[in-house]
Amino acid sequence: MSYYSYKQFFRVVFWVSWILMLRWTLQVTSSQISATTSLSLRSGLETLRRRFRITTFGLRRGGCGRRHYFGMTTGEAATASPRQSFASSDHLRHVESMAQLPSGAGKISHLNAVILGETLASEENDLVFPSQDFSRQALVSSPEQYRKMYERSIQDPAGFWSEIASQFYWKEKWDPEVYNENIDVRKGTVKFEWFKGASTNISYNALDRNIEAGNGGKVAIYWEGNEPGDDEQLTYAELLEKVCQLANYLKHVGVRKGAAVVIYLPMLMELLISMLACARIGAVHSVVFAGFSAESLAQRIIDCKPKVVITCNAVRRGPKAIHLKDIVDSAINESVKSGVPVGLCLTFENQSAMKREDTKWQEGRDVWWQDVVPQFPTKCAVEWVDAEDPLFLLYTSGSTGKPKGVLHTTGGYMVYTATTFKYAFDHKPSDIYWCTADCGWITGHSYVTYGPLLNGATVVVFEGAPNYPNSGRCWDIVDKYKVTLFYTAPTLVRSLMREGDEYVTRYHRKSLRVLGSVGEPINPSAWRWFYNVVGDSRCPISDTWWQTETGGFMITPLPGAWPQKPGSATFPFFGVQPVIVDEKGNEIEGECSGYLCIKKSWPGAFRTLYGDHERYQTTYFKPFAGYYFTGDGCSRDKDGYFWLTGRVDDVINVSGHRIGTAEVESALVSHPHCAEAAVVGVEHEIKGQSIYAFVSLVEGVSYSEGIRKSLILAVRNQIGAFAAPDKIHWAPALPKTRSGKIMRRILRKIASGQLDELGDTSTLADPNVVDQLIALSDC
Repeated sequence: MSYYSYKQFFRVVFWVSWILMLRWTLQVTSSQISATTSLSLRSGLETLRRRFRITTFGLRRGGCGRRHYFGMTTGEAATASPRQSFASSDHLRHVESMAQLPSGAGKISHLNAVILGETLASEENDLVFPSQDFSRQALVSSPEQYRKMYERSIQDPAGFWSEIASQFYWKEKWDPEVYNENIDVRKGTVKFEWFKGASTNISYNALDRNIEAGNGGKVAIYWEGNEPGDDEQLTYAELLEKVCQLANYLKHVGVRKGAAVVIYLPMLMELLISMLACARIGAVHSVVFAGFSAESLAQRIIDCKPKVVITCNAVRRGPKAIHLKDIVDSAINESVKSGVPVGLCLTFENQSAMKREDTKWQEGRDVWWQDVVPQFPTKCAVEWVDAEDPLFLLYTSGSTGKPKGVLHTTGGYMVYTATTFKYAFDHKPSDIYWCTADCGWITGHSYVTYGPLLNGATVVVFEGAPNYPNSGRCWDIVDKYKVTLFYTAPTLVRSLMREGDEYVTRYHRKSLRVLGSVGEPINPSAWRWFYNVVGDSRCPISDTWWQTETGGFMITPLPGAWPQKPGSATFPFFGVQPVIVDEKGNEIEGECSGYLCIKKSWPGAFRTLYGDHERYQTTYFKPFAGYYFTGDGCSRDKDGYFWLTGRVDDVINVSGHRIGTAEVESALVSHPHCAEAAVVGVEHEIKGQSIYAFVSLVEGVSYSEGIRKSLILAVRNQIGAFAAPDKIHWAPALPKTRSGKIMRRILRKIASGQLDELGDTSTLADPNVVDQLIALSDC
């Protein structure tokens, strides 16, 4: 028998074993899970079991006369066209099916299922199975293990989460009632409480606990500066010393338990140090993204009334210097006018961006970090706080009105973020983890700082821009630090995809083990490029769905546990009960599309909007009484997989057709010449609204009427004529924040011609993009 035959034989044996395991593990009786969420999950997993059944050393899709020997089809049976039986339904139109994929994905053979390490199949119903080796070492290694853990988390949430919480240090244990909740506004005030009565400290658990376990010499943070070659590192022991010095200084200047501290820093190590120092003394930190304008910063200062603002004099992002201290000065001046003075501005001298003699200074208020903090002791007593005491405020950046101060408390958030990080990334002690998010957003709180450090992880923190000095910077960093877990946003994936494969393939990336996606639904073609090119078809993708309000992952793949579908967030995390409801709030079972809600509380949930609990209830709990309303649209396919379709306020109503912007964007990006697209709705006197699409083309492709028509045709073919864009607006680039978020409110104003109402553009990575788009309005 040849080597190739041996290889095929063992692949078949493996797959037979895998499918037999699926068949055995997914035998779930209706008595085992009573919740509607679990019914949907069970139904989906059962459909998976039915869909794949064993033939002689092969797999056969249920209902189809086509055998697959993992790349070989038998005779002419391939003409049986299994896609006719398993075509996606209307509400899954955004899951594309393509014969020709953009750069990096290429033409892919028609397999029904593939294994990590092989090229990804292109059919929309294809599954990517974990390899035998990956599953063997995974923390959750099979659907059966997941099912048992998920069942318990739903049936016995108190026992499930108490057992996990016991892995952390608690000065005092919680009350007999592990959690207390009212999620239904009709029954009174909405309230979530977890581990009430317990006292703990998240900074102690992230640092001291790991050091006491013998990991003091382990690297906690690798810091990579804006310029290649500018780097530092801190072990857990060194990080604790710096945290204690700052904590002692803050206590010295009068910061006490419950006091607010605003942090306006770029991605320096001092940002994480500041967060952990506040937590150590029980202060409430409010990190403001160091890209917000003075006006936005002032709003947040006025709302939370901090005793101290922590910032730095300047930062370089790419070739551009940003004078942060000037922004802080203006913000504090505005807050003073509103009757909210700030007594102290602690300023870190970032010498790579600006010398201290060039920094504007106000004596009596401004203090240099380097002049005072290093003078304080490297040990600081821990302030033990109640599990329900506030940990941090994080303001959402709504386009209009007062920003919402999302309040997270200590105990439940600590347990939930640590647990989601551990399982969603299949974290091992030897892993090097890099999340590209900024700590000014929830991702930086949960999955740059707290979640990883609570697990004793080694974290890469990057100050610069992912395309500086060129578009290979990310992969240079991956190779430099031997990154194994890489977590980023779909916007960055699409941006790097647009630059071409050569920036990726010139680097090894052999250390990568798990990839992750966060921030918005990732369209399937970008998923495939991420998987095929960046991950060399061997790294599973944790395509996570969650929100600032949820604190941690809610729906996410668990690497090694089950097959993935490109673009799907797959199944709920432990303890999470997602439901899809119609416009009247009725739960829909099985294959469906509607509004995504959550029934029952979970430990990481936010507790209120700071100073405005009524707004908290009105925004999140009154739209569908008895549920937490996520604000997102969602589809569930016949296999039970969840597909996020974007914010429901991003739904365009065209002549009575409700069309998700993500759906149209995915169809546009499926075009081989389209690198990125953003869709908004504009008023139309006949249709009500029309579809306006901003399109960035791949490098080297010029705008033309022919491409414009073919883009519209792509949408017509994949969705229908009613969803065809009325306008294609050529976009050399899209307006994005420095974290990669597309500023759709700016696009709406440009599309509507309301150029005098563009608002604040200071948070954009490149404000010049707005002028470019305006100049191309008539093209």
